[in-house]
Amino acid sequence: IFEVVRVIALVLAAALLCLSWIGPVAAEEKSIFSPIIDVDKENGFLFVSGDSGIVIVEASAAAKPHLDKLPISGMIDIVVEVRPGKPPLLKTWKVAGGESACKHFDGKTCQ
Repeated sequence: IFEVVRVIALVLAAALLCLSWIGPVAAEEKSIFSPIIDVDKENGFLFVSGDSGIVIVEASAAAKPHLDKLPISGMIDIVVEVRPGKPPLLKTWKVAGGESACKHFDGKTCQ
């Protein structure tokens, strides 16, 4: 029985060692190419269409001041961070169709 306990202890120690090598899981990012349905500048949300219908995207603090530059019904290519239990978080965008004073948002600044 002593040998069984020893084997179990070694297996548990090996498992803990392996788990300690695993770093934090990276957030999942998703790209959405869609027309802009609406922009809620006051609350910091962007409405686009996705695979399952309308997707409500929360703008990051850096993106919020630039939301008013997005053209309604213009085509946009966005990258969002998928967050369980929360709306996706807007990371970057490129306006593909429509006039905009901010054609490209890199996560920090408009170009």
